[in-house]
Amino acid sequence: MNISDIKASAFAMPLTSPAFPRGPYRFKNREFLIITYRTDFDALRAVVPEPLEVSEPLVKFEFIRMPDSSGFGDYTESGQIIPVSFQGEQGSYVHGMYLNDQPAIAGGRELWGFPKKSASPQLGVEIDTLVGTLDYGKVRIATATMGFKHNKADYEAVQAALAAPNFLLKIIPHVDGSARICELVRYYTTQVTLKGAWTGPGSLELHPHALAPVSDLPVLKVQSALHFVADLTLDVGTVVHDYLSS
Repeated sequence: MNISDIKASAFAMPLTSPAFPRGPYRFKNREFLIITYRTDFDALRAVVPEPLEVSEPLVKFEFIRMPDSSGFGDYTESGQIIPVSFQGEQGSYVHGMYLNDQPAIAGGRELWGFPKKSASPQLGVEIDTLVGTLDYGKVRIATATMGFKHNKADYEAVQAALAAPNFLLKIIPHVDGSARICELVRYYTTQVTLKGAWTGPGSLELHPHALAPVSDLPVLKVQSALHFVADLTLDVGTVVHDYLSS
């Protein structure tokens, strides 16, 4: 394979059989359970990178069921999202994600900089309760529950949240182990079709783990629980801050 062939075909690893295809990445019937809770403000500030800012000690713990994801297949994901602002614009910072799909782990990390690790999340209905669980190996580190479809949610508020920007800290190491890329990335979800949204009573329990430290942002009080289903496209990202050039 000559140099021009490599340049023409290279976009992901391995070169001759990439772990994920080129986009766009469309998700159909993507189901969310989001528990918003209050946490320790000092612990929150310690994990949110500048120039992002936090004004309230809030965290959103998400469980996401993705049965039809172009390029990535059928999988489930879970993690912590932190409401932030960037230059006065309100958005969300993705703090940590855990999922059971290797192509989505590789694509998320390499393309956008999603902080993804391999784990075993689940989301489903048990009689009258929507239940999300997250296991890291054999250890249960998170359990969320919500009353199933108790009340209709404010569709406009849900759509506004989906339209807001999201931020990631993308880190790619050099061959010597130093950081070759260290960037703050902004991305949006687009082409959103909201198919249903509900609220209800919710709960969240987190457990310590050395390699999946979700409990480092402890649950002090559950603020709300939201359940919704949507089709959406995960758009490309843009770099808004380069840490290595500042």
